[in-house]
Amino acid sequence: MPKQVDHEGRRRRIAEAVCLLVDEHGLEGVTLRDVATRAEVSMGAVQRCFRTKEEMLLFALTHVGERVAERVRSRLTAGPAQSAASELGLVAGEVALLREEDRAEARIWLAFVAGAAVNPALAASLRSSYAALEELMVRLVTEAAGGAVIGGSVMGGEAAGGAVTARTEARTLLALADGLTAHVLVGHRTVEEAEEVLHAHLAGLWERCRPAG
Repeated sequence: MPKQVDHEGRRRRIAEAVCLLVDEHGLEGVTLRDVATRAEVSMGAVQRCFRTKEEMLLFALTHVGERVAERVRSRLTAGPAQSAASELGLVAGEVALLREEDRAEARIWLAFVAGAAVNPALAASLRSSYAALEELMVRLVTEAAGGAVIGGSVMGGEAAGGAVTARTEARTLLALADGLTAHVLVGHRTVEEAEEVLHAHLAGLWERCRPAG
């Protein structure tokens, strides 16, 4: 009988090889030949899985996003039940990729972000990932505020003199976490400094979400 090939497993293996090469050489340094060598498959196997280099890069980018999303899900489901506020802090921390063990993933992610600036297909994939994260953060901000959503605002978070706009808060937090990734990676901020910035912002957010009285 002919040997059964795990097609999806091979695609993920190739995606891992792409990520390793992106970490070492950037997107420009990724070639089909090097990917085949790193994945320990033939050039033909790579070409049967992906028709073009762009298709291969798109799958690898999705693969990275799924790894981050899976870590977020694991953190949210691990241990005892947590508040929406603490869950949002966990999500922001995972998105920021500040830990030493996440440093390679941070380099890979930013390499794809840079590539997306001139590649519409990569840009579309990134927008989809950011949109999903934003929706998760909107939900958690809404739950943390403990109020109903009316016209895009969370009613009940009046400590700062007005209703908290969940969408704006989520967008701000996502942009902050994403920006801290780059600041730490280039050495503009230490991990400790970045964590302080993130925690200070979250503390301010909780104050704005705190219901009056």
